[in-house]
Amino acid sequence: MTLNAAIFAPEGQEITQWERKFFRDVQPFGFILFARNIDNPNQLKRLTSDLRAAVGRDAPILIDQEGGRVQRMRSPHWREFLPALDQMDRTRDPLRAQWVRNRLIAADLRSVGIDVNCAPLADIAEDVTHPFLQNRLYGRDVETVVAAARSCADGLLAGGVLPVLKHIPGHGRAAVDSHLNLPTVTADRAALDAKDFAPFKALNDLPMGMSAHIVFTAIDPDAPATTSPAMINVIRRDIGFGGLLMTDDLSMQALSGTVADRARAAIVAGCDIVLHCNGVATEMQSVANAAGAMTQAAQNRADQALSLRKAPEIVDISALEAELETLLA
Repeated sequence: MTLNAAIFAPEGQEITQWERKFFRDVQPFGFILFARNIDNPNQLKRLTSDLRAAVGRDAPILIDQEGGRVQRMRSPHWREFLPALDQMDRTRDPLRAQWVRNRLIAADLRSVGIDVNCAPLADIAEDVTHPFLQNRLYGRDVETVVAAARSCADGLLAGGVLPVLKHIPGHGRAAVDSHLNLPTVTADRAALDAKDFAPFKALNDLPMGMSAHIVFTAIDPDAPATTSPAMINVIRRDIGFGGLLMTDDLSMQALSGTVADRARAAIVAGCDIVLHCNGVATEMQSVANAAGAMTQAAQNRADQALSLRKAPEIVDISALEAELETLLA
């Protein structure tokens, strides 16, 4: 089956008739869900089942369930977690706590039919990191970030959920919010290689990754990484990331042009898949047309990533909840 090189989000808590037909005809690679799509466990299980039924296959369904502020599924139905950096600073065994946290997140996701989580974050927290991102990160140095990101990914995989490494090749130096403006990083290439890019190189074996909407003037002063062939070349060749590479949300205002322009530029630059998140029907149509069919190379990377979807390892969830509470005491 030929798949479209896009991931889409439905508009609401139930799939509409228009969406059902559109998704069936277009065959997006997968779907992503947000707080607007979520009410309670039974509703969410119906929605994930209906999305897969619309395309007639076990399509991957993504979410951003990091914990802290970026947590689409919340209490009273699901567990709440500290911001990641706060947890890393607070616990006496940060790496174990990171694994347990993400194994519990995976259990919540799998219970409602979600099998991909947009985590870990391998960006390094800097003094200048914009507040929209800073306390979502895992540390302030390469070694800590790599170890914590690996623990996050391992916890998700043990729970049957695929991790998405973000934001490649590094968002930590960005002093503005890329949802609203285009960040520009002026550090030289040696500094980027030694710090910003290093965690992603150490984690380049993870199955899926997400690009950063950031300009790195030392490499391409004219385009953000998502739409820059030079930056995608750095991601693939120098960082060595061989997994399925998706864009961050095309709706973010860091990118210029129409959403179709953005989708086309990202695919031409070398991204495998584009991510469109606002659920607007007219935009989804134009993005699907601009993204086109997945290339054979992208499909091969997708097949390799999805082959890692496994049944969760059996674990005592209550014991893990108690352990995390003890680790944070």
